[in-house]
Amino acid sequence: MAKSDNSIPERVFTLAEANELLPQLNQRFSAVRRAKVVIAGTKDEVSKASAQSASGGGSPVGALYIRALHEISGSLQSIHELGVVIKDVDLGLCDFPFQLADRIVYLCWKFGEDEIRWWHEISCGYKDRHPLDGTVI
Repeated sequence: MAKSDNSIPERVFTLAEANELLPQLNQRFSAVRRAKVVIAGTKDEVSKASAQSASGGGSPVGALYIRALHEISGSLQSIHELGVVIKDVDLGLCDFPFQLADRIVYLCWKFGEDEIRWWHEISCGYKDRHPLDGTVI
């Protein structure tokens, strides 16, 4: 589905299609979390090297830091390219546009959940989510 305005998402998922992506999303968010650990562990050393850059600074951890940044960027970009809306990177909170009767809502998933069990209106968020039940699907 082409995006013609802000209210129509590029992709609308079925519940089955969204659930099929969860192993890939779990893998991507795991990679992001690992990369964030690397960044946190090398941040001070990279900051020192950056402060000394005018005098040819540098750091052996610089390459690790840059690879971790690329891992995060690549993982988030690949999730976005699937048509999934990332709402919170730290929580691994994602929404999937879903057709419910005559409107688009979001199926709501959080990193670590084994299946999608929640939905919410597009104008709402995680705190306003509702459990999926037979009347929704």
